[in-house]
Amino acid sequence: MREIVLDTETTGFEPTEGDRIVEIGAVELFNHLPTGRTYHQYINPMRAMPTAAFEVHGLGDDFLRNHPVFKDIGKAFLDFIGDAQLVIHNAAFDMKFLNHELAAIGLPTLPMARATDTLLIARQKFPGSPASLDALCRRFGIDNSAREKHGALLDSEILAEVYLELVGGRQPDFGLNPAAQANSAGSTQGADAWRPRPRPTPLAPRLTDAEIAAHALFVDKLGEAAIWKKRL
Repeated sequence: MREIVLDTETTGFEPTEGDRIVEIGAVELFNHLPTGRTYHQYINPMRAMPTAAFEVHGLGDDFLRNHPVFKDIGKAFLDFIGDAQLVIHNAAFDMKFLNHELAAIGLPTLPMARATDTLLIARQKFPGSPASLDALCRRFGIDNSAREKHGALLDSEILAEVYLELVGGRQPDFGLNPAAQANSAGSTQGADAWRPRPRPTPLAPRLTDAEIAAHALFVDKLGEAAIWKKRL
């Protein structure tokens, strides 16, 4: 299963009032494991950065004016996320900005059904407790010391760790579905596509001859109905 953990930074709170996306960061997961593939893009909002927003993420006018506008990166962003499920903290906020930007340049928008909201998961799992990204990092013991200001890619990387804790811990699933498995690029392969290879040099036995003989004697004493006899 391919998922994209995603975050945006913006000039404010409401795209219909002229606020724009200034940064997108995304991390690819496959079967709940990071693949190492990321997407990161700063975006020129074509407007002045409000002081309140600058204090949150530190992205100013002089820096952003040297980066592309959204219409120049929108297609590449959609190509990266493909048809993967999106994992977002407070998904309603990011989705309304992404869809506003996409619609403005005539690209397909993203249905809310594609968004898994970690904020809602956290509130359901820990009712009454703080559910901010920083609070969840403290709860799960995740190091967020590098998060002096909000940054879309760093926040996506941290959110990926938080998400895996929220859905049951950082261990991957065992991939027991025999039908098909998807690789990190999104293609599918049958379960027979991979088989363990034999060791080039077999491991040396760790049992002594005396231990093997003692075990055989013990099994003989169990009688013919013993389960050991059926498995040997």
